[in-house]
Amino acid sequence: MCNLYSSLKGNEAMRRLFEVDPVRDQLGNAQPRPAIRPKGVAPVVALGRDGERALIEMRWGFLTAQVSKVTGDPIKPRAWNNARDDKLLKSGLWSGSFRERRCLIPLTSFAESKGRKPATYYWFGVASDDPDARPLFAIAGMWRKEREDLREDEAGLTHTMITTEANDLVRPYHAKGRMPVILDPAEYETWLTGTPEQAMELVKPYAPDRMKIVLQGIGETSDPGPDLLA
Repeated sequence: MCNLYSSLKGNEAMRRLFEVDPVRDQLGNAQPRPAIRPKGVAPVVALGRDGERALIEMRWGFLTAQVSKVTGDPIKPRAWNNARDDKLLKSGLWSGSFRERRCLIPLTSFAESKGRKPATYYWFGVASDDPDARPLFAIAGMWRKEREDLREDEAGLTHTMITTEANDLVRPYHAKGRMPVILDPAEYETWLTGTPEQAMELVKPYAPDRMKIVLQGIGETSDPGPDLLA
């Protein structure tokens, strides 16, 4: 399960990669986000009502109501930040969004931890000619608007990322052998506008030779990017 990722690139880089018109960029002056955690706010590329791509901020994790096992009173909603590929068309939590509201999640790396007290964090990115670079890429996601009693802000927009079987690079660092679904730029349009059947064909492990571990360290909780590394 991926519970931590980073998005270090600014608006211009995101607009360029995801082909978003500047007038549809709703992020404001986006700042680097070295550690995005469940319920945290992050940039998402989604289709507007007119079918055009937009850059929007959403909170990470679909919300479901919870009650205290002791008192029965409502407590903070649970955030479901990962959706398994084998549940997309079966689960009521996921199926509507997968069919109607798919999105792209911009990022520069995601983390998996191994061990305990303290854990070692391994940050994964896509490969490039520059060994220190953090290229921008996209994870397959879905989004929805939460009901009013669960919202943590006025907009109430949330996103979740889709996971699949891990490739050979990620598998040793994930206890359950899972990884996020990484999409190539040529697949973005199909993911956003294709049929559920066409989208499902894109849900597969990313080639391990096209990825790399960009950072690792004991107790690491963020990826500051190569410019800030000593």
